[in-house]
Amino acid sequence: MIIVPEPGSKTCDIQRARLHEEAERSGVSNQDANEAANDSLQQDPKWQSQGPRTERGRGSKDERPESAG
Repeated sequence: MIIVPEPGSKTCDIQRARLHEEAERSGVSNQDANEAANDSLQQDPKWQSQGPRTERGRGSKDERPESAG
């Protein structure tokens, strides 16, 4: 099983900070660097949420899709 960093995790925040700093060094404004870092993370499948990991995370039994459980 491959463990992928979840959005909002410390690993994801560190990567966002690195991308932000890299964009600022290349001459992008602070706000634009923030947007560029977020866009970069959202487009990369490695940094996207993999969904709920437990049955409880999928919601109450009566709200779950029938095909999923």
